Amino acid sequence: MSRKPAAPLPGPSPGSAQDRALGMDRSITRRDFLHGLAAAGTGAIGGALFSTGAVAAQGAALAAETSLPATATPPPADYPPVWTGLRGSNDAAFTAAHAARDGASWGEAVDTGETYELIVVGAGISGLAAAHFYRTQATPKARILVLDNHDDFGGHARRNEYHLDGRLHLLNGGTAEIDSPRPYSAVADGLLRTLGVDVQALVRKAANPEFFHTDPMKRGVFLDRETFGADKLIAGRDGKSWVHFLENTPLNPQARADIRRLELDNEDYLPGKTSAEKKALLSTISYRDYLRDYAKVDPQVLDFYSSKTNGGFAVGIDAVSALDFWGAESNAAVGMQGLRLAHGATDRMGYTPAGYSSTGGSYHYHFPDGNATIARLLVRDLIPEVAPAGGVEQLVTARFDYSKLDRPDSAARLRLNSTVVRARNTDGGAAVDYVSKGQPMRVRARHCVLACYNMIIPYLCPELPDAQKRALHELVKAPLLYTSVAIRNARAFHQLGVRQIEAPGSYHPAVYLNAYMAIGDYRGPRSPDEPTLVFMQRTPCQPGLSEFDQNRAGRAELLTTPFTTIERNVRDQLGRMLGSAGFDPARDITGIMVNRWPHGYAPEFNSLFEPVLPLEQQPHIIGRARFGSIAIANSDSGRAAYTDSAIDQGHRAVQELLEHAAG
Repeated sequence: MSRKPAAPLPGPSPGSAQDRALGMDRSITRRDFLHGLAAAGTGAIGGALFSTGAVAAQGAALAAETSLPATATPPPADYPPVWTGLRGSNDAAFTAAHAARDGASWGEAVDTGETYELIVVGAGISGLAAAHFYRTQATPKARILVLDNHDDFGGHARRNEYHLDGRLHLLNGGTAEIDSPRPYSAVADGLLRTLGVDVQALVRKAANPEFFHTDPMKRGVFLDRETFGADKLIAGRDGKSWVHFLENTPLNPQARADIRRLELDNEDYLPGKTSAEKKALLSTISYRDYLRDYAKVDPQVLDFYSSKTNGGFAVGIDAVSALDFWGAESNAAVGMQGLRLAHGATDRMGYTPAGYSSTGGSYHYHFPDGNATIARLLVRDLIPEVAPAGGVEQLVTARFDYSKLDRPDSAARLRLNSTVVRARNTDGGAAVDYVSKGQPMRVRARHCVLACYNMIIPYLCPELPDAQKRALHELVKAPLLYTSVAIRNARAFHQLGVRQIEAPGSYHPAVYLNAYMAIGDYRGPRSPDEPTLVFMQRTPCQPGLSEFDQNRAGRAELLTTPFTTIERNVRDQLGRMLGSAGFDPARDITGIMVNRWPHGYAPEFNSLFEPVLPLEQQPHIIGRARFGSIAIANSDSGRAAYTDSAIDQGHRAVQELLEHAAG
């Protein structure tokens, strides 16, 4: 079995010489961490949160660390995209939700007297899309309220914004690309076009040398001493032969030979079987077991490839079927090129929501802030006053006016820091209770769309049928940690010749230097001497468990790991990877945004742990059924962790409500 991925590095006691060497005493921006702690100061809920005393102690310890990186135009204090420290789902975002889960009561909610045509619970892409479709299909003047428990909109499509030496720097704090394994539906494609997103035109500009900068830097691999016996960064994996690359690793001779064989040979490790027979077998074994039992590799090879599926599947190679790995990687599936598998219409055992279609995939485009641009387009479409007019290229650099999100004179309103704890049908439609600043409030609407994640819905609507509640609980989202790090310059990356680093044994198995991007007035840094951003990703896996049990364990890890521990791991890992090129984490790290997503990717079908069921018996179909004036829309209900699925589900939910209302 592969080695368990690196656990959080607790490190020495605060103030130690080792911590000072890492820069743990340096004054980087942690304002949002303080913001989240202050709002979460009500104490632990069900043991999942920090205690009130811990909150107070950590808040006091960080109170003086509020400096911003150098910027020509300092962003306002009430502008969430620039808040650093603990972002994503910080403690304040789920305190009330966890309390509702554990049976807490806030007493009778205060009826605000507000009535709407539609209330949407969740300001992610699915919820925002639902609001858009409702207004276009019901009436353009429909009064709509969107409630969200976070301090920023977008859900997992989160914008990380830095202002370094007078220049805007952007990075995705969550979902990155608008790609999908299948072509976009007419609905999803139509929404992008309505919002002004012409992907082909954007791609053409990005491919133009005038707009896109290329450089000779390639991928590297960092092998850590705890897993592989020595700290070693091997650069140029793309540009050097595997023989030369492997000679520089601390791997044993057999592991080197096996990796060379997997990468370069075309051996068929399932001889005598047809393509269909091979696929049937590969759907029942993990990619790890395929390498171990069929390719017969050395155990060190399993460690070397252990995190290869983390980014796409949010679990390691032990919990992803060999067929799914091949379906995702296709011709780049290491050790499988000799199998000569035929691409079928669906390669995920008949589950088209997550299938890999032979007709080709969708658009591939990455905005500088990821899919936060899509969320921003949707918000401006609903509430035009929130941002200047203009196309998508102008919107990327636009600063939103958050004070315009929730105005009484606006037909559409978006209310942040408002956690819904109850949604029920009434004679006139639906009543929704939410908690804001500890106070329960009630609003009413003709219709309600629950665009939050599935597992909370049974607690919001206890009247749901038991079978539907069980189905909603079955679909466990994958936890993710996306960390954005501001650094003084990229000299170490350039000196080492790497832009992205795989680190299979490290706390963050994936590390990327922010790509150069050009769109509208936005330009990424071209020179290694300029400040830039680094993206680091952690998927908290627990090898040996089923996928959903790994997700549950990873979620528990994220909820109990304090920011200081994550920061220490960031500094330690970057120092060890880049230190040979002069990188000093104490000197060179100027800001950290930790985007914590205990409920990240939507669950997809996994043939290793789930039976193949008829469509009508699949949990996402049962779970998303309309309940009176309440419909359900999220990527969970499409069982696909993609933007097009989120859009499609928002549209479906609205259609169900309007068709029901029409009789």
